[in-house]
Amino acid sequence: MNLHLTHKVIIVTGGSSGIGEAIVKAFLSEGAIPVMVGRDEEKGRSLEAELNATGAQTFFIQADLTAEDACKRVVEQTISKFGKIDCLVNNAGVNDGVGLDKSPAEFMKSIQKNLFHYYTMAHYALLHLKATKGTIINIGSKVANTGQGGTSGYAASKGGIQALTREWAVSLLEDGIRVNEVIPAEVWTPLYESWINTFPNPQEKLQEITRRIPFGKRFTTSEEIADAVLFLASDRASHITGQHLFVDGGYTHMDRAVGT
Repeated sequence: MNLHLTHKVIIVTGGSSGIGEAIVKAFLSEGAIPVMVGRDEEKGRSLEAELNATGAQTFFIQADLTAEDACKRVVEQTISKFGKIDCLVNNAGVNDGVGLDKSPAEFMKSIQKNLFHYYTMAHYALLHLKATKGTIINIGSKVANTGQGGTSGYAASKGGIQALTREWAVSLLEDGIRVNEVIPAEVWTPLYESWINTFPNPQEKLQEITRRIPFGKRFTTSEEIADAVLFLASDRASHITGQHLFVDGGYTHMDRAVGT
């Protein structure tokens, strides 16, 4: 299926690892030009060189998106190099375990890490997305729907992302900009592995979680999340906006009993 994404310029925040890296590679497979944004310059430059060595075209921008100026710079550098933005994929974030036991200041830092840049990137990219009648795709989390425990900052951020997706879809109807959200549940990534390893018996915890995933009793892959993003960014999804697409093997909405 031709998704007609050739030469489309796509900003992917958190694009140099985990789900973001899978999204970048998926766009490259369709001939798009992904702009990877990440904090780790060494990792980002290495991935950029690796991908471009295959004949693909991608571009890495080092940025700490908790700073407004950094978000603005990402947009400016993208426009300077490519002249347009066709899609913004807001993906960067971390489940940082900031619960009610943490200070209000720590809670606000969690919001800064996980929600602030979604708004700020969209704000600075908006003029350019209007010019291309582009798309915004937000990566959310099932935590906004299910809760998790001990992660108030992350849960509040992901709830905010879910609300902003619908709000922006309404706000941008007349501009021809579609806005959707992809919501993962259990996806095996380096960050997830780090979290699992915080438990006394990581393998036991992993098996406990896997048993509760209804479809196939397995984790969702990063590539499956990326495929959903690809579809929503394409004109094959030309009449889809304001939607929350759960790519989670039924984890969020199916009775937990079916996963045991």
